This record gives sequence, C-alpha cells and structure tokens, in this order.
Amino acid sequence: MLRKAPRAGADVIVFDLEDAVAPARKDEAREAVRDVLADPEFDPDCEVCVRVNATLDVIEDDLEALFADGTELTIDSVMLPKANSAEDVDRLESVLEGHGVSLPVLALIESAAGVLTASEIAAHPATDAVAFGAEDLSADVGATVSDDRSELSYARQRVVLAAAAHDCTAIDTLVTDFQDEERLREDARRSVRLGYDGKLAIHPAQVDPINEAFTPDESDLEWAERVLEAKREADAEGRGVFEVDGEMIDAPLIAQAERIVARAEAADRR
Repeated sequence: MLRKAPRAGADVIVFDLEDAVAPARKDEAREAVRDVLADPEFDPDCEVCVRVNATLDVIEDDLEALFADGTELTIDSVMLPKANSAEDVDRLESVLEGHGVSLPVLALIESAAGVLTASEIAAHPATDAVAFGAEDLSADVGATVSDDRSELSYARQRVVLAAAAHDCTAIDTLVTDFQDEERLREDARRSVRLGYDGKLAIHPAQVDPINEAFTPDESDLEWAERVLEAKREADAEGRGVFEVDGEMIDAPLIAQAERIVARAEAADRR
C-alpha cells in the first residue's frame, strides 16, 4: 500500500508512524517505511511526508530508525502531530539536525493548546504548513460535534488565519467517513471558502473529490484572468484602479484573482 499510495493522485502522501500504528508494532512500521523510502526504484510523482510520533523520546526513535545509517531517502517533509507550541517544532528540528537532515515541517494542530498558539507555530521558520486536526481537538476539549461541524468553527478559522498571517500553507481537517462522498464534497467546498490551501484525505477515494473542490470552475477562472489582464493594462497606463464587468477592482479582488489562477495552475500540474 505504501508503494501504491503515490498513484492516488494526491499532492502529498503521508506515511504514518503515529496513530495508525499500534505501540507494539512501531519498530516494524519504521522498518517498513524506511525500506520503501530507501528503495532507489521508489520514485513517486508527488511529495512524500512521514508523520512521526508526538513525544520527544518516540520522535527520536522514529528518526533514528530512518536516518541513522545515512542512507539517502525519498522524503520531502516531516509531519509533527499534536503540535502544541513553537517549542515542539524546535525540538523536532533539533532532532533532525542531529542526523544532519533539514526538512520542512507540517505541523498538525489538534489540541486546545495548539489552536491557541497556532500563530507562533505557523511563524516558526521550519514550519512549511499547518494542518487542522478536528478529531483529536474534539476529544481534547470534550466537544460533541454535529454534522455541520459548527462547534469547531472558531478553531478551524483560527488555524487558517494563523497560516495566512505568516504566509504559511493551511491544510484543513479530514472527513473520516470515506463512504460519504457528498459530505466530503460539501466539507471540501467549505475548506475552500474558509481560505484553506488543501485538505487532508484518509482514503484514496477522497482524493478526486477534494481535488475537484479546490480546482476553480471555468467561470471563476475566466473572471480571474480578465481581472489580471485588466490590471496589466492599468499598470501600463499608470492607472491605480480599474473596472471589470461593471465592478471596481481593488487590491483584495486582485489577490483573489491571483489565488484562483494559482489554484488552477496547480490543478493542471497534477
């Protein structure tokens, strides 16, 4: 399954050493992941991330198993679960440096402490992305979550705001019921409306619906391209404001148009 995962169409695949692995089988999981990452024939056309464990002593065991002998691995980033503070990112970065490795960190924010310090986590130089984890957060605060997830709205928005404030990628939470495609599609559309850059998936069947939600439709893309073309013309003529389709265009709408085009270009690269 590790070798098949890149064919699912995701932008990033995550090999999980944490919650998906029983405590008694950690060593077995580390060996399995390392064998794949060290195989010269493993050449995925997506990024590869490894999710380590949350506590420092187990993180050290994870990274020792992966990097101890200096073998070159196919790995692009490390996911840190239960990131409660910038100091947690510091500790992970320090262990990586001890093995002579520098990798971007995807910080998974899934606790009350993590939500409250999301800005500091996103601001850390090693943090390449923050991801919102609704399931663990619900357990941490004792929330009973309804289908519309309204109980998580504050935390969900706080994480994406922290990411935007520090020019950090924001990845929204997953939908655990991989058989409920309509719920996934609606939740993914909400992720886009909130400003997230991507969304976690727990099953290959979820990848296409998520990609479709984050791919701008044709009318939105055409509007964005008209805005950016009009901006180029206005810049050439020295005009600060301009009009498209009867609407005065200012900086926020230009930023929105640029974001739509960037998402469309990303979709074309898949």
